[in-house]
Amino acid sequence: MTQRETSPEKSSPGVDAPRSYSPMWQLVRARLTEFWREPEAVFWVCGFPIVMVLALGIAFRNQPVESVAVDIVENGTASAWANEQLTKNERFDAEVQSTEASATRLRTGKTDLVVTVTGIEGKREFQFAFDPTRPESVLARNAVNDQLQRAAGRQDVAQSKDVELTEPGGRYIDFLVPGLLGMGLMGGGLWGVGFVTVDMRIRKLLKRFLATPMKKSQFLAGIMISRLIFMIPEVLILLIFSRYVFDVRIHGSLLDLVLLIILGAGTFSGLGLLVASRANTLEAVNGLMNLVMLPMWMLSGIFFSSERFPDAVQPFIKALPLTALIDMLRSIMLEGTSLMQHLPQIGILIAWGLTTFFLALRWFRWS
Repeated sequence: MTQRETSPEKSSPGVDAPRSYSPMWQLVRARLTEFWREPEAVFWVCGFPIVMVLALGIAFRNQPVESVAVDIVENGTASAWANEQLTKNERFDAEVQSTEASATRLRTGKTDLVVTVTGIEGKREFQFAFDPTRPESVLARNAVNDQLQRAAGRQDVAQSKDVELTEPGGRYIDFLVPGLLGMGLMGGGLWGVGFVTVDMRIRKLLKRFLATPMKKSQFLAGIMISRLIFMIPEVLILLIFSRYVFDVRIHGSLLDLVLLIILGAGTFSGLGLLVASRANTLEAVNGLMNLVMLPMWMLSGIFFSSERFPDAVQPFIKALPLTALIDMLRSIMLEGTSLMQHLPQIGILIAWGLTTFFLALRWFRWS
């Protein structure tokens, strides 16, 4: 009796040959599926930036100049003349008060300035009482003095003209959006990569990956690529919302902006991998991420220009990746510069991204 042998190299008709799967892309697919199944994660990635822009855009929107509260000490015709001159300008909210009442109102912050007018027409004298530590009082003193001096007959030697800038591009919201965009890329890279990796380590998922054909480099690259994909809706929603709600315009090349965003996201993803390469508790990774992000939150110019800090610390501030990213974002969006005009800042981002990724690749552990 003979035994039939079937060659393992031949497949039966109608049976597909086994497919070859890329471990890296399978990880990316799993991360995307997991993300869209978590509504709270979708909110923090897509919704929270909109809430930030809306809240800060309303808080720092362009507003008309606030009225200046002025008390005029009662002094017969002199105080009546001063009140008449100030009430001609809608900017001043002037009232005639007694000496005691005006002093009390100034002390309690109910008025910005107390004016005492003496003398007759042609020989007026003005005395201003104000709190020099309050900026609004100092501004009130200068504005009221200018108004009364002109009313008393002062002539300016040189003519002046005021030009008020209210067009898109010069408002605080235009300055703010690139900062929030950079902050979102930093937070997404650190929390979306570092926190997720440590969470996988705690849940023993990394040990399971260790038993698969997946290489360490494939795992790290898959986590970074999935983060870049998450970044697309986050950035698009922020830019579109800012454009149609606050008229924030992009004056530079859209392609340059997209390339810069991808570069920034990759840089902070590498930093997030480095932070998570050894941490094995949520407390440890939270502490490390706050240690990394706090200096950039404070120094990199998210909400105000980093140029306000002393010259002695400027080299350190300029070397931070978030500073380089935000400076380039503002330059491209507000000034219309090209990406190639910022080669030093590009070098800073590339250096941070490559260095942190290769250090993470070397120090990373599965458990």
